[in-house]
Amino acid sequence: MPTVPILETRALTKTYGRAGSTLTVLRDVDLALARGDTLAIVGPSGSGQTTLLGLCAGLDSPSSGTVALAGHDLGPLDEDARARVRNDHVGFIFQNFQLLGTLTALENVLVPLELRGHGADRGQAEQLLAKVGLGGRMHHYPAQLSGGEQQRVALARAFVNRPQILFADEPTGNLDGDTARLVVDMVFDLNAAAGTALVLVTHDLELAKRCRHVIRLRNGAVVAN
Repeated sequence: MPTVPILETRALTKTYGRAGSTLTVLRDVDLALARGDTLAIVGPSGSGQTTLLGLCAGLDSPSSGTVALAGHDLGPLDEDARARVRNDHVGFIFQNFQLLGTLTALENVLVPLELRGHGADRGQAEQLLAKVGLGGRMHHYPAQLSGGEQQRVALARAFVNRPQILFADEPTGNLDGDTARLVVDMVFDLNAAAGTALVLVTHDLELAKRCRHVIRLRNGAVVAN
């Protein structure tokens, strides 16, 4: 039997009502990503890349169309059920890191495990922080870390629950060139080692080329893939 894609969308569309009219920010997007595969989503600002990522991850609901994530049709699920799918199968990296300022690096990495109710696997979190070069910084708070270090904490957090798919939204957008290259190398190295699928939103076309597949959006529609 054919393998079920880790992510599949059909005719995915998102519209917003505005002053008696509708604004379509994403229209009829079809995609399928195999387990362990990599996909970059590129396009001019405002083309719907982040909207598409949010819909694929179940962070928002489409106006029409379907999303299947890790074998789950997200359409019939309420927010709690979608959150369980994300907690069980998904890792995230965001442009602005989204670390909790009152928690240390180690405590931030442990958060996804605690949300899953599996208890705090401190050893696994420490191992991941060491892999991203922060073995000596795990008890520092975000305010004590550079932007690159904060993103590496976020990267360790994204992999701590052994996700089947990683969503990365402009993960190098707030980093300088050298730091961005370091973080990108870590993303792809960890992804390959774990066999995790990757969906990457980026404006960096050179970075996009590191993915096996690239789709380009313009005005909410796929113009090439």
